[in-house]
Amino acid sequence: MRVLFDQGTPVPLQEFLGEHDVSTAYERGWSMLENSDLLDAAEREGFEVLVTTDKNLRHQLRARSIAIVVLRTTSRQEDTLRSRRDGNRHTGGGMN
Repeated sequence: MRVLFDQGTPVPLQEFLGEHDVSTAYERGWSMLENSDLLDAAEREGFEVLVTTDKNLRHQLRARSIAIVVLRTTSRQEDTLRSRRDGNRHTGGGMN
């Protein structure tokens, strides 16, 4: 599955998506696009899911082929993700 992370989506989350093809808006050069333009570009490039922390994106859903996942996140949650990622690296464990 092709997944796009919007600006503000915790990048450490990417490591928990295993075999999925994950890119960021920044990597694609789309970090300055407005919401509707970002969704248009993502759909055009074949992304199936957009992961974002932007609550306003859920209002952009007009007949789109891309699923939008809106995360509620805090810096503490990001620290937890980093901690789990780093802990899994050392122990060889992973999240299923």
